[in-house]
Amino acid sequence: MLRTIFLLIIAALAALLVWVGLKPPQYGVERTAVIAAAPADVFAHVYDFEKWADWSPWAKRDPNAKVTFEGPKAGPGAIMKWSGNEEVGTGAMAITEANPPQALKIRLDFVAPMHGTSDVAFTFKPEGPGTKVTWSIAGEQGFVERLICTVMGLDVNAMIGADYETGLANLKRVVEAAPPAAPAATPPG
Repeated sequence: MLRTIFLLIIAALAALLVWVGLKPPQYGVERTAVIAAAPADVFAHVYDFEKWADWSPWAKRDPNAKVTFEGPKAGPGAIMKWSGNEEVGTGAMAITEANPPQALKIRLDFVAPMHGTSDVAFTFKPEGPGTKVTWSIAGEQGFVERLICTVMGLDVNAMIGADYETGLANLKRVVEAAPPAAPAATPPG
């Protein structure tokens, strides 16, 4: 009897490990919102990491997190590092590419609670009188991360997606409440 129970437990664990091993390591999450503002006005709030405190869902989870900035104020080479509570962890983001006001790419490196690197992207496309903003993340999970998510019943798309939806709603509120950016000055001529 005990031997049968032991064999069933071993078989169940083996099946779990095979199932996790067959899951694709890649993940991707994408959320979109339409903001009633010009692409340049929306882009300005994402392009400058110091403005993220106004709309990032993680800034609200740990207002006491230590945040530092390196490199240029905005654009490629701009870096934001943070160290906070267990909800925000420790990590860094660096803008790797920018095509103002249409697209932005960011490298996201987590140090804690787990190590990992992901590629984050924003696109800003005119839609009617506003801007369609798409926020996405893509990366890979190792076997251990996939096992933890499976055992704990965590859905990466739902988990990150909920934060992205909150962030986009916050971004919409902040941008729509701000005065539009002044048009570029026309040279005398």
